[in-house]
Amino acid sequence: MTDTILIAGGGIGGLAAALALARKGRRSIVLEQAQAFGEIGAGIQLGPNAFRCFDVLGIGDYLRSSAVFIDSLILMDALDGQPIVSIPLDAAFRERFKNPYAVVHRADLHAAILEGCRQSGLVDLQPAQRITGYAQDGRSATALLADGRRISGSALIGAEGLRSPIRAQLVGDGEPVVSGHTTYRSVIPTEQMPERFRWNAATLWAGPKTHVVHYPLKGGKVFNFVVTRDNAAPQAAAGRPATHDEVLSQFAHLCPEVKAILECGKDWKAWVLCDREPIRDWVDGRVALLGDAAHPQLQYMAQGACMAMEDGVCLAHLLDHHGGDIDKTLPAYNRARAVRTARIQLGSRLMGEYIYHPAGAKADVRNAALRAMSPADYYNELAWLYGGSGISD
Repeated sequence: MTDTILIAGGGIGGLAAALALARKGRRSIVLEQAQAFGEIGAGIQLGPNAFRCFDVLGIGDYLRSSAVFIDSLILMDALDGQPIVSIPLDAAFRERFKNPYAVVHRADLHAAILEGCRQSGLVDLQPAQRITGYAQDGRSATALLADGRRISGSALIGAEGLRSPIRAQLVGDGEPVVSGHTTYRSVIPTEQMPERFRWNAATLWAGPKTHVVHYPLKGGKVFNFVVTRDNAAPQAAAGRPATHDEVLSQFAHLCPEVKAILECGKDWKAWVLCDREPIRDWVDGRVALLGDAAHPQLQYMAQGACMAMEDGVCLAHLLDHHGGDIDKTLPAYNRARAVRTARIQLGSRLMGEYIYHPAGAKADVRNAALRAMSPADYYNELAWLYGGSGISD
């Protein structure tokens, strides 16, 4: 029996797990359904816990050189254009959490982890491998491929995302939960962004059932737009082209400042956000889930990729801690990660309802509560997320 670990899915989480294992001297095979390893999407926000993972993965220096270190998190009222709060991400923040907050292009992050895997010599990257399920015999786990082939290893990690076939067999919880929230994404050159809004910040304009987020990427050369409307969309969508008029119509009730920003967008693509109910157990013998296959979440805490990377780093750490014993490692991994990730799944839903999208009296309460807090208060509220490693025995 081989000691090689199989990883289904070559996204950020799957590759982070492979690289973390390689850093511990362990081999893996990454089975990716797409014809080539790559990543779609645009910007991604990285909290201090992400940089802690990068350092473990050996790519911390590279990501620090390529990320945009923003000055603050800004919350604006999308109805009247007035500021609600600005949370500084300066030296005091970095001192508190021992790492910065930054934004980066998702493809750049994926490419950095992929290159680390290639250079390790311990990761076998296999594209065009569609997995339909798994089998196991108590000593090994086997990935069942659509073409009838079977690939075995000491364990199988399902990291194939929201509609993971491995989760479907392991958990059997059917289709994802459709939030009804449609998100439109666009990236524009910085010179096309109105100069008065070229803030070096992750800016959120919050309105009734609506929010607009923008921040700089690529060394400040482009701006990333992520704009969302709770429009009761009935079914999931991923990367659907959307017209400019469609986007503007969803946000016609917002203030002139937001409309001026949205006018700059182009080549919009739409997603309908989905998640799943948290689960306690995502291990079956020598098979385990990771990332969105285990704990898919809405975008409102900006932690999806961060949690997937923490999963991978935790898994490798515990395998090393238990001397390579899979039967001890996978349950320990499940215990270490389940509550933290469930808290983010549920917290993301609450953030969407009470911070991003409230109206009327609920919005007034949000504004009053947030304005009453000091930077130190915000840091204390974030300590459980940014201050911990996400890795435990």
